[in-house]
Amino acid sequence: MKSYRKELWFEIPTRREFRNITPQVRQCLQESGIQEGLMLVNAMHITASVYINDNESGLIQDYENWLEELAPHAPISQYQHNRTGEDNGDAHLKRQIMGREVVVAVTEGKLDFGPWEQIFYAEFDGRRRKRVLVKIIGE
Repeated sequence: MKSYRKELWFEIPTRREFRNITPQVRQCLQESGIQEGLMLVNAMHITASVYINDNESGLIQDYENWLEELAPHAPISQYQHNRTGEDNGDAHLKRQIMGREVVVAVTEGKLDFGPWEQIFYAEFDGRRRKRVLVKIIGE
């Protein structure tokens, strides 16, 4: 069995952004040479997520609106976490809702996606460098 590991680094200039990382993940798969196996893609920071869904701008805006309703950024005083001097209590909750990682089957050297599926990096407390781990195992 082969194993491949790579970190993808992002520096999102805004507090929040949803970025399609499918091209970078596909490049990792190509570099790995693995034809059959599993790929894990996970956010290595507690205020960011990796998820799978449709690459449709309306849906991405719906996520933004929905998450802001569930865990609004302001007022920052509503979060106990922010009493530590931080202002990202909402980002931790948004990450919990959207999840940490995805696992995708690799079949015949390709991501075994359903129709319209893409992999996204969701940043909820940007403006600094963060990373995503890609780990692929298989033959």
